[in-house]
Amino acid sequence: MIDIRHIMQAIPHRYPFLLIDRVINVEPGKRIVALKNVTFNEPFFQGHFPGQPIMPGVLIVEAMAQAAAVMMLKDMPDADEKLVFFTGIDKARFRRTVVPGDQLRMTIECIKSRPTFCKFRGVAEVEGTKAAEAEMMSALVNRSEE
Repeated sequence: MIDIRHIMQAIPHRYPFLLIDRVINVEPGKRIVALKNVTFNEPFFQGHFPGQPIMPGVLIVEAMAQAAAVMMLKDMPDADEKLVFFTGIDKARFRRTVVPGDQLRMTIECIKSRPTFCKFRGVAEVEGTKAAEAEMMSALVNRSEE
């Protein structure tokens, strides 16, 4: 299991844009299962939507991409010198709304990998029901190139 402190060591995201809370399983370079506890205190709920808070689908995909970045960097010898840039989304589908009180369980698998590139398939579920799915691409770059 990887807690929030270790997630923050792996990726540069911070509040209000850090969208994963815990990793419950990881096979570096292959598969990761991460959690996001969705609370009413999320800043995006102020405007999406007043009176009917719904987590934006694009942020669900971003949460899956952040989990993928943790997986890519896990056990990499020079991980603190690398960044993972989100480079593309394909086949995104949103199946149910995600609201305050829900816990997203995201399972991301690497389906194609090169030394500086990876393509993933991610599924986000709430209580066993698919909320979203997408294929995502990411590039691995040196932090000095940012």
